[in-house]
Amino acid sequence: MDMAASPKEDLEILLEAGNLLASKLDLRELLTTIMKLAARIVDAETGSLFLVDEQTQELYFHVALGLPPEVAKIRLKMGQGIVGVTAQEGKPQIVNDVSKDPRWSRKVDKDSGFVTRSILAVPVLLKGRLIGVVEAINKVSGVFTPRDVRIFEAFAAQAAVAIDNARLFASLPEEKAKLSTLFDEMTDAAVLCDGAGRVLLANGAARKFFSGNGRETLVLEEAFAGLDVSPPLGSVLQAPGGTVAFEAVRKTPQLLVLSGTASRLERAGVSGSDPMGSACVLVFRDETEARREEGLKRSFLSLISHKLKTPLVSINGYGQLLDDEFRGKAGAELHAMAAHTISEQGSKLSELVDRLLDYTVLEGLDSAESSPRLFAADSFLSETVSGMEPWLKAHAGEVRIEGCAGLQAHGDPALLKEAIRSLIENAVKFNPNAPRMTFLAAAEAPEGAVEFRVRDTGPGIPPEERDKIFQKFYQIDASFTGQVEGWGLGLALVKAIAQKHGGTVRLDSLTGTGSTFILRLPRAPEKGA
Repeated sequence: MDMAASPKEDLEILLEAGNLLASKLDLRELLTTIMKLAARIVDAETGSLFLVDEQTQELYFHVALGLPPEVAKIRLKMGQGIVGVTAQEGKPQIVNDVSKDPRWSRKVDKDSGFVTRSILAVPVLLKGRLIGVVEAINKVSGVFTPRDVRIFEAFAAQAAVAIDNARLFASLPEEKAKLSTLFDEMTDAAVLCDGAGRVLLANGAARKFFSGNGRETLVLEEAFAGLDVSPPLGSVLQAPGGTVAFEAVRKTPQLLVLSGTASRLERAGVSGSDPMGSACVLVFRDETEARREEGLKRSFLSLISHKLKTPLVSINGYGQLLDDEFRGKAGAELHAMAAHTISEQGSKLSELVDRLLDYTVLEGLDSAESSPRLFAADSFLSETVSGMEPWLKAHAGEVRIEGCAGLQAHGDPALLKEAIRSLIENAVKFNPNAPRMTFLAAAEAPEGAVEFRVRDTGPGIPPEERDKIFQKFYQIDASFTGQVEGWGLGLALVKAIAQKHGGTVRLDSLTGTGSTFILRLPRAPEKGA
């Protein structure tokens, strides 16, 4: 290249080089092109390219133009030789007479038969990360100059982007194959559709449900034909960002229940009101058997609990009569003890059956059957605790209500009273420490929600148990709690009541320092909403 080349000529060379690099997506072809351009762009005899081995952090030859294949075996450590120093310092190096530079090793020339006189080495960096080092070897006329460094650095920056793009492009088929395999191996059905509901992609589990349609281009309304979708598909597809739960039910000719979630994906730069500018991912599964089993289980529990009520009325009635008859009677101590035990245990069994009945009734309760209204949090908590006084006295429990004056919550007070009562019972029964203290509080939460907090001074709940305690019929091992009285339905009942209100219940606990259960209720709907 002419030493007197103008800045305009430099720019034209870089533009030409950039266009050429951008046209290469095959990595091997791109790297060879980079070396050819490296020589041409600064008027050098040849060029070479070292890349960084990410695992060993060594520099290795890709290929050096005009040099034998044996050169490719050479590896340099960071800081070794002119190339290694360039990589380690991240700065360009000009050596116009390698014979006078102690960093130069004659081994490459000796092995290749090539004679190196001068070198210009520049690091290839992408967002501050070292990809490699590009060299221009043996200036054809004159010596390498600072101007050569500037244009070579600009070229190296272009080469870094091109290398990164080519590597990404080379990895696409492999990544696509991985994703396709994972997508098709999912046990849940997964569907990708555009904003208009046209199915773009469906995995094997989804195609099993849609196979009877017989059309190549499928619309979700057609795919779910014959199923009652709640909320309607249009609402699911156009719902604002986030995840929306949905359910699709077909009652005839045989029951089919599909349950899942839909997530809307917005394309950058496209208006959210444009149905063509977004996509939606639906993931769902067949819940038919689970729903059928749940119904059978609920019916069974309801039947059993009702059947138990009749004999329990007789047991408790006559047990109480016998207890009253023999209590304090001389010579009838054994009869008195037996009668008292029958009466006491009958009462406990009645409580358990009542709790089981409460739960089965609640599970079958429709949201429309509840009676939500605004109520004062402080009087609500006071009434709940007052109604539990006999039970608290019998179980050596004490409850304190902390400040919540003036706060109003929205919900069905009767149902919520059952939830707070269950949390208090849970706090007292599983607390081996004296006194068995429980603290109640209510507070405002973000977005107008209200939180009821029930805090105890018990042993806390181990981390491995925290995801299980809200399951039906689950109780923590007696070796930790010290007792197992009950069905294990108390917290499951609380969770069900919270969900009926559109709220949540969660646990904060540290082993050894007690537990706090937080029942969160959403804000009251606006009038007329």
